[in-house]
Amino acid sequence: MKTTIKTTERLLSATKDIWAAYNENPFVKGIQDGTLEQAKFKYYIIQDYLYLEEYAKVFALGIAKAKSPETIQLFSRYVTLLTEGEMDIHRGYMGKFSVSREELEATPRSLDNLSYTSYMLRVAYEEGEAEILAAILSCAYSYEVIAKKIVENNPSAQDHPFYGDWVRGYADPHYGEANVLLLEMTDRLTLHYTEQQVRHLEDIFVACSRYELAFWEMAWNMSK
Repeated sequence: MKTTIKTTERLLSATKDIWAAYNENPFVKGIQDGTLEQAKFKYYIIQDYLYLEEYAKVFALGIAKAKSPETIQLFSRYVTLLTEGEMDIHRGYMGKFSVSREELEATPRSLDNLSYTSYMLRVAYEEGEAEILAAILSCAYSYEVIAKKIVENNPSAQDHPFYGDWVRGYADPHYGEANVLLLEMTDRLTLHYTEQQVRHLEDIFVACSRYELAFWEMAWNMSK
C-alpha cells in the first residue's frame, strides 16, 4: 500500500547522507569562505554552463511528456528561469573570466558532466513526467539548499566581491519559489503511485544526487 509520507520526503530521506556531503565538499567550502581558487571556479562555471544547456532540454522534454496544462506551465517556467536567470549568472562570470563563445564551444564536456546529462536525458526520453521531475529535482533543489547552508554558516558569503553573486543567486527567494512548485508537483503527480513506482523514483533521485556530488568533486579536481 502507498504510505502517507510525501514522495519528496521519501526522496530526500533516501539521499540525506549524500546531500549532507555537498556542503562538506572542498569546492563548496571554498565558495563559503571565499578561498576557492578562481581557476577552479572558471573550470566549474564553464562545465556548469554546458551542463545547463543539456539540463534545459530535459525540461523541454518534460513539456512534451506533460499531461496537464499545469505541468506544461511548470516545465515551461523553469526553461525560462534557466535561460533568463540561472544561465545569466554563469554568463556574468564568463564575462569576468573573459570566456569567449569560441572558447566555450571548443570546451568538451567532462566525462562526469556527459554521464550525468546523458542519464537525465535518457530518463526524459524513456519515462513520464513524474520520473523527469525526479531526475530534475536533485540539481534544482540542492543548489538552493547548498546556498542557504552557505549563508547560514557564513552570512558574509553573499557579500563576497567575487562569489557573492553565485551565493545570492541560488539563495534568492525567487529561485526557491520555483523549487516549491517542483516539489509540490512531484508530490501531486505521485499521490497514487505504488510502492514499486516510488522506489523507482528513489533510484532516479539517488542516481542524480550521486551525480551532483560527483560534479562538485569534478569541479574541485578539474577532471576531464
